[in-house]
Amino acid sequence: MTKADLVERIFEKIGLSKKEAQEIIEILFDIMKQTFIEGESVKVSGFGTFNVRQKTARRGRNPKTGDDLEITPRRVITFRASNQLKAIMEKQDV
Repeated sequence: MTKADLVERIFEKIGLSKKEAQEIIEILFDIMKQTFIEGESVKVSGFGTFNVRQKTARRGRNPKTGDDLEITPRRVITFRASNQLKAIMEKQDV
């Protein structure tokens, strides 16, 4: 699903114009991005939690050449689904 798909669904379900739906999606993602930049997590009740995690530097290997290299420290975003979302997904597994 893309942002355009989300806009289309909001347009169909709520009846907002596509421009208004696009603005809402953009504002939501901008708020989430800013929250991640600040190092905070985003919890959506009934859906899950997005956490910012700091990864330390580590040794790695280039799979193509086999050369050893150092992977630099970085921040990553992880997602942990809520129990409600997990239950819904388990019911859908066929």
